[in-house]
Amino acid sequence: MTSKDYLSQEEIDALLRQANEAEPASKDAQEETLDPVEEDAIGEIGNITFGSAATALSQLLGKKVDITTPKVSIIRREDLETEFPRPHVAVHVQYVEGFQGINSLVIKTKDARIIADLMLGGEGEVKDEEELNEIHVSAVQEAMNQMMGSSATSMSTIFNRLVNISPPSVNILDVMKGDGVSSLPPVNVFVKISFRLTIGDLIDSTIMQLLPVPFVKELVRNLIGGDPSAQSSQAAPEPAPTASQEQSHAEPQAASHQGYAQEQPPQQPYMQPPQQQQPYMQPPVAPPSGPQTYGSVPTRGVNVQPVQFPNFGGASYVQADDTNLNLLLDIPLKVTVELGRTSKQIKEILELSQGSVIELDKLAGEPVDILVNNKLIAKGEVVVIDENFGVRVTEIVSQWDRIQKLQ
Repeated sequence: MTSKDYLSQEEIDALLRQANEAEPASKDAQEETLDPVEEDAIGEIGNITFGSAATALSQLLGKKVDITTPKVSIIRREDLETEFPRPHVAVHVQYVEGFQGINSLVIKTKDARIIADLMLGGEGEVKDEEELNEIHVSAVQEAMNQMMGSSATSMSTIFNRLVNISPPSVNILDVMKGDGVSSLPPVNVFVKISFRLTIGDLIDSTIMQLLPVPFVKELVRNLIGGDPSAQSSQAAPEPAPTASQEQSHAEPQAASHQGYAQEQPPQQPYMQPPQQQQPYMQPPVAPPSGPQTYGSVPTRGVNVQPVQFPNFGGASYVQADDTNLNLLLDIPLKVTVELGRTSKQIKEILELSQGSVIELDKLAGEPVDILVNNKLIAKGEVVVIDENFGVRVTEIVSQWDRIQKLQ
């Protein structure tokens, strides 16, 4: 074998460089795409969050708002000109807590004008040649702020963490002229999530989200994978009760009850056979030191006293009290849901006209006050029931809080 049959050092180095360059290229290609599981996951996240956003927009506009199941696709930056040949309105929000990323919401200019007109007290009838002015942009910005705020609240529930966003910024996205493109996330590949948006009989259009691929992968990873440290901390205590129960049960029949006792160790003292007549309420006591099995009886007696106040959830109160209460049940009470309050000078009141916007003291998404005969008794969140507004009670105000409100 001659020296010509061997590769020179330069040829070996060239082959190694080609191999090293090919590996990052394939890795980058994987980072710029979504697999079917990731597409389904981000679609489900969008479906839940924008369902909440649709409810918020419906409350704001006083119209029925429907958003359909999203469609997920990949779009490159150089394809934006084909995707958006006409000017659109782009709304950008930055996640400042819970996640790090930018969410861009893109809607058609005519749809934005209709939403702005409804926000300003109009009927949503606009002309095609009409342009957005500063008042319209401010109205659209507030509408998108309500939508994205409600969406962030839903994300907090989905991921079990606090998610906050920055106030939205609005600009005109005209890709043909290059206007507004710099406000999009600085990436070459976007995940486009498209929804069909209908508002009454005024709008039947498409609303789109543009998200960076790494941000989408982070969302999916948190949704599917969860927090490994939290999972390990939850799984760690499981072997302990198994070992203690194996030491305490020597009879063969105890094995059949061991799994049941392992699943619900704290509740065992409260689950008695039907023939054991337990008192209605027991004071909280520490569970027995030894392991318990199904059907066991506590080894020490508990002195249980009957409830001293009437229990409206049960049937053990005195008949006389029931009769006296029935005398009051037909008295009508005025229930009021207060969205918020503010103070205005007489001059400001006289300057009000149709389309004026009054800012209240409550933040978007904050619970509203539920008053009975002008007395605060609960807090709740506004919902839409068919074509009507409603309120879902989320908190009953304590007696101390009610006293504080009266001062």
